[in-house]
Amino acid sequence: MLVLSILIIPLVFVLLIALMSSSQSKRIALLGTLTTLGVSMYAFSQFLTDANSINLIYKTTWIERLGANFHIQLDGINLILVLLTTLLSTFIVYSAYEREIKSPKTYFSLMLMMQSALLGVFLAKDALLFYIFWELTLIPIYLICLVFGGEGRQRITFKFFVFTMFGSLFMLLAILFLWLHNPAHTFAIADFYKAGAALPASQQVYVFIAFYLAFAIKIPIFPLHTWQPDTYVNAPTQGTMLLSGIMLKMGTYALIVWLIPTVPLGWKLASKYVIIISIISVVYGSLMALIQQNFKRLLAYSSLGHVGLIAAGIFSFNLQGVQGALYQMLSHGINVVALFFICDIIQQRMKTDNMQALGGIRNVSKLFGAFFIVATFASVALPITNSFVGEFLLLHGIFQYNSILAAVGCTTVILSAMYMLRAYQLMMHGETNELTASFGKITMHEKIMLGALAILILFFGVYPNLLLHISEEPLKQLIEQVRHATLAVTYSKF
Repeated sequence: MLVLSILIIPLVFVLLIALMSSSQSKRIALLGTLTTLGVSMYAFSQFLTDANSINLIYKTTWIERLGANFHIQLDGINLILVLLTTLLSTFIVYSAYEREIKSPKTYFSLMLMMQSALLGVFLAKDALLFYIFWELTLIPIYLICLVFGGEGRQRITFKFFVFTMFGSLFMLLAILFLWLHNPAHTFAIADFYKAGAALPASQQVYVFIAFYLAFAIKIPIFPLHTWQPDTYVNAPTQGTMLLSGIMLKMGTYALIVWLIPTVPLGWKLASKYVIIISIISVVYGSLMALIQQNFKRLLAYSSLGHVGLIAAGIFSFNLQGVQGALYQMLSHGINVVALFFICDIIQQRMKTDNMQALGGIRNVSKLFGAFFIVATFASVALPITNSFVGEFLLLHGIFQYNSILAAVGCTTVILSAMYMLRAYQLMMHGETNELTASFGKITMHEKIMLGALAILILFFGVYPNLLLHISEEPLKQLIEQVRHATLAVTYSKF
């Protein structure tokens, strides 16, 4: 029941918000996220004590005629994503604490519903349940962007909705195809692995493509990314944090758990092509970030580059690449929430995020400049920051697959340093102008938020083994399973 409570607690607090006044909704939402975080941390301690504890599994018959079960479970892989979701949800709610929000009850209720649906995606061990939670995440984030977004939100949000639904349709077709070819006629993940691996190579490729489209749109990966920059910029800050900090990890997590082990021959035949596409995302996203004048749009393209490298590491499907991807999902989530909050502080005070119009903010608030530089160093993967660990493992994993692709992927190190340090220099250094002179000191609320994120950046940079050893054994098992399924088969052409 412990794992089920992680899923339910946010929804309980949605009901509490509905019963309370609007002025209390922020406090109730924050209490809800803190409670969920506390329970997930307790589950983490339970996992360290006994990874097979009955408290970490909840399974009951759901739709018996279809062989679908309500099966959720914590393991060494999804535990990292559950911790990320509960941790960042707390920061995201707290980031809105001093902001004027229209219809706060609706706003915070949608964020808690989003948290519950995201947790469902990571915890589900039944394909139909996974698909339902996957679709449920779209509803609250769509409403957050549509109701609380900026100018032109209807057009931008509609594009985001269409892209996501397009990908989900292909995923549903792949799930139904696997169910029909599953002798057990269940949606259990273990049965899906067996059914997928038993398919002929040509059919596995088609299933791979169908899943890939759904996951690549969500991540996103070039050229399926076109919904992303406008949506990130137009969404309210908390919506952007949810999208970039947590929601895109649905796609990268699904690559590891639901795509490659299900159709291993499909991965073997397509891996070269999808890694090349992922590396193109790295270079394209980084170059686009380099030419941006607005900081929030720069961060949107930066995110595209970072997740492209994560996807490439996953598709290499060796231990270093996949462990690096998991660790980088955590690191990227923390870093991008910090950077979007910094962007929000600047926009709230200066009413613009045009970097050319700013300058000299560090002269007005040295503490803000210090927090900003920590987040900047993390984004460029400086040693002792969290991103250094993940990026090093990712590049190592890609190098084992193909040294040339790894060399091209390494350009992210140079390009991210160029655009992030340029952004910091334009906004923080130089002479204070008439606009930035009014920046003022950051509030205690902002100090707590940025200070806590800076501590996490350094903590996970210094103590990576706290989480790396948890995922090592289950990842080894998945990798060995895929290797065994593909080892005996040699193909001369694709």
